[in-house]
Amino acid sequence: MRRRERAGTRRGGLGGLRVRLVVVFVLVAAVSAVTATALAYRESRTAVLQRKQDAVRDDFRHRLEQAAADFDIPPDEISLTRLATGLADGLGKGAVVVAEYRSLTAASDARADPGRISPALRAAVRTENRLSFQRVQWRGDPYLVLGTPVTFDTGAPSGLDVYAITSLDAERDATAGLLDAVRDGLVPVLLLAVVLALLAARTVLRPVRELGRATRQHAAGDLATRAHVRGNDELALLAADFNDTADALERSVGELRDQEARARRFVADVSHELRTPLAALTMVVTVLDEEAARLPGDAARAARTVSAETARLTRLVDDLMEMSRFDSGAARLHLADTDLAEAVRATLSLRGWTDRVRTDLPDGVRAPVDRVRIDVTVANLVGNALRHGADPVTVTLTGDRDRDLITVTVTDEGPGLPPDTLAQVFDRFYKADSARTRSEGSGLGTAIALENARLHGGTVEAANRPGGGAIFTLHLPWHRPTTEEPTR
Repeated sequence: MRRRERAGTRRGGLGGLRVRLVVVFVLVAAVSAVTATALAYRESRTAVLQRKQDAVRDDFRHRLEQAAADFDIPPDEISLTRLATGLADGLGKGAVVVAEYRSLTAASDARADPGRISPALRAAVRTENRLSFQRVQWRGDPYLVLGTPVTFDTGAPSGLDVYAITSLDAERDATAGLLDAVRDGLVPVLLLAVVLALLAARTVLRPVRELGRATRQHAAGDLATRAHVRGNDELALLAADFNDTADALERSVGELRDQEARARRFVADVSHELRTPLAALTMVVTVLDEEAARLPGDAARAARTVSAETARLTRLVDDLMEMSRFDSGAARLHLADTDLAEAVRATLSLRGWTDRVRTDLPDGVRAPVDRVRIDVTVANLVGNALRHGADPVTVTLTGDRDRDLITVTVTDEGPGLPPDTLAQVFDRFYKADSARTRSEGSGLGTAIALENARLHGGTVEAANRPGGGAIFTLHLPWHRPTTEEPTR
């Protein structure tokens, strides 16, 4: 479940990365398009206005030079009006010319508003003694206003200043049309950017997806998987590094597996070889046990010690043989419909624990189980509580058909397990008290209990109770395990 969730998270992460790449690509394209549009509009507008300005300036200067050659200074109002009208006729439709001489002012159109001539332009004409111009907005419309002083042949100012006002409506319409055309072109540009972004994201993310697939297959145990190396870019180098790491990991795991297999074969072989001499030794010990009461004190103690250690060695060899069957996959279930309450009571009675253990075992909880393995599992858990916990030890049986679950809990009133040992309590040969190197247990009891539970499709969990003491919980499915073997 968690592996599938992580895989889904990785795929979601790649999808999110694809979206981010597309968004970044589109944003870059949009900013570039808008910037290019703005620059193109500005340059086009400047070019159009500059062309208009140059044309009007050259025409105005040329006509003014011709008219000023025959113009008498000082003028009267009639001659000023005639000068302004003549110049305006030559500048085109809608053009207005204003001529000023000291206190006299005349315009080609008496209705023209002189407010379009700004004080700044008047000051520039009078102080700089050259043709000046200014673009102004007047009542929402754009205008180009030019002004120049009329000078004598000596270069001295004559006191006559002439201003020309021309409309820029045509130029405004032209640049507005250009802006509309460019703006309409943004939509296909952005669509093209999205398509290119999707293609780029797919190209960039393909090796990432392949590397993720290879990583997930490695996590699932397929160490032979390798990533495809394409090109010489950073992603290709990353894939090559992954392959090198995978090669080293596969070699290391192969060596570890070989070592583990050899170790398991060694344990199985040693355990098997010990069975024959142990059988003979057990028969001898049985005779010693019978004669121990008639032996002298030291000899009797020695006989009892040999008997106890032989029994302990026998249990250890039996446990090792059982673990070797789990490791080799030879362990099988022999299922039979069993009353779990009766089975637990039999386990306690067989070992003489009935008076030492409190029970809560309701009748009617029946399930197909391997009775021998359930007996060993419960005995290991209860024996562990009796040896390392404190009385009273309690065994509780519950069944929940809705959840398809049977639980057997074993609790004690001892100090509980140190927090740092909870994760290791089911390890083979692990003992929570490192000083207790020799004890009745082999260090395999909880490991065998867990393997038996797994063989039934269940598990065993260990925890500390809030009020003190340890609690071991055996979980078994109520249904028949799919790994069953018919009872013989």
